[in-house]
This record gives sequence, C-alpha cells and structure tokens, in this order.
Amino acid sequence: MRPSLQSTTLGYLTIFLPYCCSTAALPQLPIAHPRSYPDPNNQNYLARQESLKEGHSDVDIELLSNAKEQTPSETLSSSSTATRVPVLRLNFPDPSVLQDEDGTWYAFATAGNGKQIQAATAPSSSGPWAYVDRHVLPDPGSWTTGQHTWAPDVSRLGQGRYVMYYSGQQRPTEDTNGSPRSPHYCLGVATASSALGPYIPMEKPWFCAEDKGGIIDPSGFHDPLTGRRYVIYKIDGNSIGHGGSCGNGETPHVPTPIMIVEVDSEDGVTILGDPIQILDRDEADGPLVEAPSLAYLEASDGEGRYVLFYSSHCWFEGSYDINYATANSVDGPYRKSGYNPLMATGDLGLTAPGGATVVEGEGRLVFHANCREGRCMYDAEFWVDGTDVIIREQEG
Repeated sequence: MRPSLQSTTLGYLTIFLPYCCSTAALPQLPIAHPRSYPDPNNQNYLARQESLKEGHSDVDIELLSNAKEQTPSETLSSSSTATRVPVLRLNFPDPSVLQDEDGTWYAFATAGNGKQIQAATAPSSSGPWAYVDRHVLPDPGSWTTGQHTWAPDVSRLGQGRYVMYYSGQQRPTEDTNGSPRSPHYCLGVATASSALGPYIPMEKPWFCAEDKGGIIDPSGFHDPLTGRRYVIYKIDGNSIGHGGSCGNGETPHVPTPIMIVEVDSEDGVTILGDPIQILDRDEADGPLVEAPSLAYLEASDGEGRYVLFYSSHCWFEGSYDINYATANSVDGPYRKSGYNPLMATGDLGLTAPGGATVVEGEGRLVFHANCREGRCMYDAEFWVDGTDVIIREQEG
C-alpha cells in the first residue's frame, strides 16, 4: 500500500523498482544488549561510503533528512539526544511487529525492564504504543541461562496459534578437558494461543551452530507469492572473532552469514530442508552483518523484489546502520545496494539506527536507535514507486 503524501515530521523512504526488473520505573540503560566486546572502533565507516558509490543494485532505497548530523565516530551514550521522537520512549531493543486478526498491533523486543521479552500494543502501526507490563515469555527454556533473551519475532499462524522465535543464551558447559566453555546463543521457539502469550518454549534449542559462534536475530517471513514460510537468522561468528570492533574487527575476520530455512507453513516449527546462506559481511560492513528482516515489496506497476534489510558495523558504535539487499528469488542471490546505508547516524537526528523490520502492508519500518532510555523504538514511512524515486521530508 502506498501511503499518501502529507505534511509530517516523518522521514519518507522510497523504494524504486524499475520497469525493467522482474519481479513501571524504567532503568536508564545506554545500550541495547549486555554484550561486552573489546576495543570498539569504527575506522571502516568513511571508506565504506566511498566503496559503495562504485555500484548499486537495481532497487534503490534512499533517505533524506534535514536534521543536524552527528559524527559517525560517536559511540552510543545515554545522554545522546535525537531530533526524531521515539514511538516508544523506553529501552526497547530489536523491535518486531505483528498485526492480530482484530486489527491490534503488537511489538516485541529484547529482554529489559525486568522482562525476558518485552511487549507493547497499539491501535495502528504508527501508535500510540503502550507498554505491556506482563511476562509474555515467563521462561525462555531450561536450556538457557534465563538472561539476555534477544530479538524476538512473532508470527501468527491462524486459528489462534502464534509462534515466537528468539535468541537464548545457552547454559555454560564444559569442553572435553573439563574447562568451562563460553555460552553461545541458540535459536529458541515458543508457542502460544494469543499474541501476548504466555509463550511456552520447546524443551531444547531449535538451532545452535556452536562451532560457528552460535545463532541470533531470528525473523519469520511468509512469502505472499507462494504461501511458504521461512525463518531468517544470523550466524554469530563475531562472538568467536579475534578482537577489535564487536569482537571481529581484527583479521582474520570470522564469517557472520545470514541464513534462511524453510519451515512448515502450518506449524512454523517443522524444518523443511537445509538452511541456505543468503548474505555475509564484506569489508564495507565492518565486523558483521546482522538483524535480518525479509519482505516482498511490489512497485506501483506490479513488479516486485525480495528485499532483505540488515544492519552492519558494531551495534554499540555510531557507525551501526541499516542496509538492504535485493533478489528475484527468496533464497537469492541477494545483491547489496550501492546506495547503502539506507539509514545511518545523523539521519533523522539519530545515532546508530539498526534492527529494521518492515511493517507488512503499511509502508513503514520500525527500528531502534540510541536514546536517553537506552535503545528506543522509532519508525519511518516508505513507499514503492515504479517510475521515480521520491524522497521527501517535511516539517509540519
């Protein structure tokens, strides 16, 4: 759906698909996740801007902001102030959204404010959002530490069934020599009979990949063209990196690929086939790519593409950003846009935006960025145009 143009303080994003293409008291937290990686830096940022101007994909997404820019080298700080107003002013990292059958919108976020998974509700995707003071996932599973439950994503399966994908930190184990082994993250799955749960987790983790660093950032995708259902996630290779930015800024860099796996369209859990890699980091991305979110976006002439939104660089540095890649097929190959980043520090007056999720059918993205409370939820509108790239931000 293409939103109407009107006077607004929202920043508009535009996606161009050419005709030639087929197809409670809240704590003051400064960061999104309780990670602690050494030596944060962002030396790749400026080089990245130059390298990406050399080529681009055939789907162009651009952002224009008249807000005062902040320097890319800023690290996250709880005292940073954005000119953009959050749609939910509290620490609500890694937001994902879902519309229920009755029209109510739900948002879910990483652990915080005393909850394993946080939730909020709104009458529309643009709000107003109200925090839900309840435990939607009371127990993330006996296989987890019961802490640091990250990046939930909820899918409605129909007939009063919901499935939540999330990242859970495994309980510490010992290696063959009896030495403690660092706990990596695995994907967990929980189900419920209502959007707000309570969600009941599976007894065991769903996916792990410990030898590659673990798995984080799951996101569900229901393909409107085929009716098939998928889950996209990140191999957390930077957790076993060799130091530097987000643990993977020093060579040799460890891969942090984005994977896709098909699941049963009815239960959302049964795995169909092997996972397929659809993206990975390169030098322009810094230490990692992560936070994938997949959507099928159509142009005004009916043409469309699969668009994979993702973040790159380190989440607690000012160079963290939002990017996209496109493909004709759900399993790729995906081409990173030469106009990346889509959104970066300084755009809309924000610092380190990331974790973008498409609001299906609404021409809207939700994402997190730095705020006094921690990582607040923000949004921005976009539309798909088959003949031109329209970029506009108005004050009103």
